[in-house]
Amino acid sequence: MIKLLFWIVLLAVVAFVLGFKRGRPAPREEQPDRRPAPPQALPESMVRCAECGTHLPESEALPGRGGHFCGAAHRAAHEARLEAADAARARGGV
Repeated sequence: MIKLLFWIVLLAVVAFVLGFKRGRPAPREEQPDRRPAPPQALPESMVRCAECGTHLPESEALPGRGGHFCGAAHRAAHEARLEAADAARARGGV
């Protein structure tokens, strides 16, 4: 009976050691070659629409007189308001 218990304990210890060894990561020289990760794109700067205040990436913004705009309608509305203000000043307004 003691021999049987000895062999069971010995098998359990061997199984534990093998399982523990498998769970550990291999040293660097044994790891397979991995491809380097592709370079990450840099974050793009955000700009604020001068008409409505919406923030959007600079590459999607429309430049115009008075800043950046989220769309052509906002750019046209803002520039029309600026032109009206310039005309009022030219006529002698404030």
